[in-house]
Amino acid sequence: MSKDRSRRNARLRLLAITLALVALAPAAWAQDAAKPAATEPKPSMTLYGFAMVDIGENFTQINPNWFDTMRVSKLPSYKDQYGKDGVAFAGVRQTRFGVKTSSPTALGELKTQFEFELFGVGVDEGQTTFRLRHAYGELGAFGAGQTWSPFMDPDVFPNSLEYWGPTGMVFFRNVQVRWMPIKGDTNLTLALERPGASGDPGTLADRVEIQNITTRTPLPDVTGAYSYGGKWGYVRVAGALRKIQWDDTLADQYDLNGSATGWGLNFSSNLKPTPRDIVRLQLMYGEGVENYMNDSPVDIGIVSNPGNPTAPIKGVAIPVLGIVAFLDHGWSDKWSTTVGYSLTDHDNTEGQTPDAYRRGHYALFNLLYTPVPNVMMGGEFQWGRRENFSDGFHSDGVKVQFSFKYNFSHTLGGQ
Repeated sequence: MSKDRSRRNARLRLLAITLALVALAPAAWAQDAAKPAATEPKPSMTLYGFAMVDIGENFTQINPNWFDTMRVSKLPSYKDQYGKDGVAFAGVRQTRFGVKTSSPTALGELKTQFEFELFGVGVDEGQTTFRLRHAYGELGAFGAGQTWSPFMDPDVFPNSLEYWGPTGMVFFRNVQVRWMPIKGDTNLTLALERPGASGDPGTLADRVEIQNITTRTPLPDVTGAYSYGGKWGYVRVAGALRKIQWDDTLADQYDLNGSATGWGLNFSSNLKPTPRDIVRLQLMYGEGVENYMNDSPVDIGIVSNPGNPTAPIKGVAIPVLGIVAFLDHGWSDKWSTTVGYSLTDHDNTEGQTPDAYRRGHYALFNLLYTPVPNVMMGGEFQWGRRENFSDGFHSDGVKVQFSFKYNFSHTLGGQ
């Protein structure tokens, strides 16, 4: 009887446990249903940009096509080259529009960017017209299209009103393919870029022998950058290497074919000594990489080649130095100031003309006000100086600029 009673009690306990589990199951299911389900990333598209108007006064002279900038190489190369001093200006050429997208894929995040502004250059110099800035795509560690060159550090650009920026800064958006094996505050980027270079015929520009020389770039430019960063800011080193050739197409007694190797090293940094301060620094030196610079004319110059009757002159890569030092300081959440200086210096060749561009200085000071998010206004004092190669002439640019900027950004899709 005791065994039967034990079995009966065991069955009763098992039945009680089963009934309890059945009673608790709906509550457990309800708790699971209340938990948010894990969601996959969704594609998104962001429309962004700003409308910006610049109004000011040029107290001196500058090339009329660059009326709303302090581009130092466009200051006069001789007295009164652009007329008399004193010109008021106004424009909206800094206005910008862009689209960014993000899409999850099996190979990582696919990102694209298309962006343009209204500042005309090249054949549209001086005009308010559409100008492509970025046309770029990136999947995982690989990217291709037109965007910032790795040789350039875009974060060196100060918080200024002036459009063109520091004369000694490496500044170049280029067509490229790139590999980014390391991303984040510490990162590494390697790229092959569209090549390009220019030469200065100098004092021999009117010679038919020089006019029949054509430039050729047989290989893509190789660039790369490594950045080490943290809460304090970052330090960055970048390099560029290129091959430049030129061909003598005139059938005469001279053989003016030649080539040069262009190279450059660019050291830059953003430092954050306080929560309201950013120090922006750059030191660049190289030869034959002028087209990567913000304001340098040519990559190749000519020198004499004594003792060689068939090649009495030769082309050489022009050395260039670029320096940038700026401080962005926030007085409060609404008021800020930027102050700083930039230099570009070229070691001109003997064959360049006396009025060739040798050295440029650039400095500014501003006071900016952000009354509400996405609205900025302010005033800025700008100074620049152009120094010629060997004729002793220099010209100064002095300008006051007031700007009003209205940002917008709207994201569609995403989580």
